[in-house]
Amino acid sequence: MMTEAAELGLEPFYAMEILARAKALEAAGRDVLYLQTGEPDVPPAPRVIEAVRAALPEAQRYTHSKGQIELRRAIAESYGVRHGVVPDPERIVVTMGSSSGFILAFLSSFAPGAAIAVTRPGYPAYLNTLVGLGFRPVEIPVTAENGWRLSAADIEAAHARTPFAGLLFASPANPTGASVDRTALAEIAASCTRLGIRLISDEIYHGLDYGVPSASALPLAADAIIINSFSKYHCMTGWRIGWMVLPEDLVRRTEMLQQNLFISAPTLSQIAARAALGETEYAEAQRARYAVNRDRLSRGLASIGFGLPGLPDGAFYAYADVSAFTNDSLDFCMRLLDETGVASTPGIDFDRTDGKRYLRFSFAGSPETMDKALQRIAGFVGR
Repeated sequence: MMTEAAELGLEPFYAMEILARAKALEAAGRDVLYLQTGEPDVPPAPRVIEAVRAALPEAQRYTHSKGQIELRRAIAESYGVRHGVVPDPERIVVTMGSSSGFILAFLSSFAPGAAIAVTRPGYPAYLNTLVGLGFRPVEIPVTAENGWRLSAADIEAAHARTPFAGLLFASPANPTGASVDRTALAEIAASCTRLGIRLISDEIYHGLDYGVPSASALPLAADAIIINSFSKYHCMTGWRIGWMVLPEDLVRRTEMLQQNLFISAPTLSQIAARAALGETEYAEAQRARYAVNRDRLSRGLASIGFGLPGLPDGAFYAYADVSAFTNDSLDFCMRLLDETGVASTPGIDFDRTDGKRYLRFSFAGSPETMDKALQRIAGFVGR
């Protein structure tokens, strides 16, 4: 059953609420293990820091609203390496993280009040941003039984019940780590085209794959909006720097919105991003570490009694069924933090209908953190 989440209104971003509570505990002297937010625990590559250090004596002025042309060219070239297609740099807009990219995408593409579909479970800011901007989110449920993967058939059935103008879709997904392959993504894109749905492809976890490399919608759908970020793969969450690749018909409108809403992305962060694009070896070393953590945390949680349908395809999350221990994931999450110092995120952040059964754990930290967390969790549920 689909839920029109606009009826529910804005909700807290519980991952950030947990973070604030965890920081308060840490300030009071507690040892806290941070598994609640999706961010690497290491700095960006050394050459990124060197590039920023070299730029610090210079005046950091506004850049072109779409971003430095050197950065946009480098982003375009990176698509040629990864996906075999090089977009025109003039179709690229550098953004303040992916978050402002979503805002620009919604405002540039849809009439006020338009219905836009997202998957459930899904990233909580999708719903809250759509509701906050006055759009009508429509949720399409995906399930553990189908690997948490959206299909073209799901889209067509949902659209037949409640027509929508846009679809925001992530692969790999947050919180489940589920990915679709190129064939499935092509089918999704074709369904959107056939039904007149604007596809927004959230690709911020690209590069964090543990099998087949993630497919981009860029070569598959000429009218799709591509959103990506340096936050995850390049270890730059706090730098707040991302980008969009736009279809021709949205470039000018999005540029004008960027000029007025954000002026431009931070100059120092753009300098850092250019350097980061050349540091694939560093990023791949972090991905290899996450792969070890993925196995360690997922298998450890399963051995304790948490329900996990399988290892995630990508990203750095374990989305675990905790119904063997609780029917209230928020209460469980709070008690786990207060009593053991392990910070996690309740499933209600990602699924307002069935999220009380789930917790999300991030494995973007160190293997030692994973081991300590598993020991504390096992002790907590064994009491």
